Amino acid sequence: MQVGACALALCATVTHAQTDWPTKPVTLIVPFPAGGGTDAFARPLAAVLSKSIGKQIVIDNRGGAGGNLGAGIAAKAAPDGYTLFMGAVHHSIAPSMYPKLDYDLQKDFVPIALVARVPQVLVVNPQKVPGDFKAFMNQVNTNPGKLNYGSAGSGTSHHLAGELFKIQSKTDIAHIPYRGAGPALQGLMAGDVDMMFDGLGSSSAHIKSGRIKPLMVAGSSRNPAIPDVPSAAELGLPDYTVSTWYAIWAPKGTPPAVQAKLIDEIKKLAKDDTIVKVWAANGAEFPDLTGAQFGAFVDSEIKRWADVVKTSGAKLD
Repeated sequence: MQVGACALALCATVTHAQTDWPTKPVTLIVPFPAGGGTDAFARPLAAVLSKSIGKQIVIDNRGGAGGNLGAGIAAKAAPDGYTLFMGAVHHSIAPSMYPKLDYDLQKDFVPIALVARVPQVLVVNPQKVPGDFKAFMNQVNTNPGKLNYGSAGSGTSHHLAGELFKIQSKTDIAHIPYRGAGPALQGLMAGDVDMMFDGLGSSSAHIKSGRIKPLMVAGSSRNPAIPDVPSAAELGLPDYTVSTWYAIWAPKGTPPAVQAKLIDEIKKLAKDDTIVKVWAANGAEFPDLTGAQFGAFVDSEIKRWADVVKTSGAKLD
């Protein structure tokens, strides 16, 4: 009886400790350099969530290998609720592009929540690619293989969006990989690359400044953040739909009580005034997709991008 009582007491103590989470700062690993699309959502989310949970969420940018370096680090972190991972659509593509990943998105993490979804846009350097989409297509078709597009790295959604565009538009455009969306955007603005298929979240500020120009929204409808930019469907590419999404995972083994509390706190963010304003400015939505439902979504995305990789023949550069 005494042993049983001790076991119950220990269980109660552990449960109480878990539900007291957090008692210290929490690290959020962002697997891309500062300034990219993931940062555009991670930083305001971390700032608001820090106030909500009463402890600081510390951003740790770990760029490299198309987002896989940071993912590998996060997968090996202690599953105590004090290391979280903010990945993206890129990580559902990686299993089809990288034969020897040191992590498994479906086995090494527990899905917490999908926190942002934003359409991709075709953006160009206006000095190198002047005019509208029709003029752009004429320039591409009369100079096959001479124009190029930057990406956040081989195997990222930027890369696959470009390859999918080439297939559906029957064009020949060279791929130039960078170490993250931030560096790729800098390359685009500097004129080192001609164009980029980028999430609206990381491009919006540069679009507003006029340093880059959007020619197309990758989807069936226009986006409220850039209402004057036509959709792919309007431009004769009805099947060209690509969105960039961002999400939170925790290392496998993270206590269920911590997962549940984190999900509850993240759900509250969807109605926070700051988050609503930032998401709207970036043309993003805050999907209500958490836990197992979010996990099922990730499984479907892994399959979808595997099909795109196979059809396009995309390879690591």
